[in-house]
Amino acid sequence: MNRLLLLPALGLLLNACGTTPAPVEAGASWTSLMDASSWRGYRKEAVPEQWVFEGDTVRLTGGGGGDLITRSQYESFELRFQYKLEGRGNSGVMYLVQETDGPTYATGPEYQVLDVTWFGDKGRDPKTAAGANYAMHGNPEDDARPAGEWNDCLIVVRGGHVEHWLNGRLQCSYELWTPEWEAAVEGCKWRNFPDYGRATSGHVALQDHGDPVTFRGFEVRELP
Repeated sequence: MNRLLLLPALGLLLNACGTTPAPVEAGASWTSLMDASSWRGYRKEAVPEQWVFEGDTVRLTGGGGGDLITRSQYESFELRFQYKLEGRGNSGVMYLVQETDGPTYATGPEYQVLDVTWFGDKGRDPKTAAGANYAMHGNPEDDARPAGEWNDCLIVVRGGHVEHWLNGRLQCSYELWTPEWEAAVEGCKWRNFPDYGRATSGHVALQDHGDPVTFRGFEVRELP
C-alpha cells in the first residue's frame, strides 16, 4: 500500500499513483528555518542586507550580497520549502555545502530554481530545469508553476540516497558516491570541482544568482 508523506504547511499533495518518499521514523520532527538567526552569509558572520526576512518569507532583493547558508549542518534530512520567482528568475538551493574558498556550488549539489518559460532551452533541458539536480539529473516533464506563483519543494537526503520533489512529483533521485555518480560527475561541468558532492554532511545554501526570488516555509527534519 502506498504511504503518503503529507506536507500540510505547504499544501503539497504527493502523487498517490507514483513513487512517494519513504516514511519517516517515529519521533522525527520539523524545525522551522524561517528566522534570520538560522542563517548567515556564506563565509560571513551576518545575513547580507540584500536578503530580507519579512513575516514568513525570505527574499533576495538584488544581487551582490552572496549566498546564504544555514548556521547548522545536516547529514540525513528532509528539507521542505516554497519558492516564487519574478519573470526571468534563476536561483538554487544547495545542500551538503562546505565552506571553502570556492563558491557553494563547488561542493553542494543544487536543487534548481528557475523560471522555465523565460529560459527556453535551459528550462526544457531536464538536467537544468526547475527541480533538477543541476547539470546532473532531471525530469523530462515540466512540473514548475509560472513566475509569480508558489512552487512546493521537497529535498530528501537519506545517507547517500537523494530525491528532489516539485509540486508533488518526483523530479529525480540518485545515489551519492557510487560508480554511477562518479561517472555522471565526470561527464559534466562538475569534473573540474574535486570536492563536489563528496561531503556526508553540510550546510543548506540559498543562491544569490542576481535575480529576485522569494522563499517561505523552510523546515528541516533530521533523519536517523
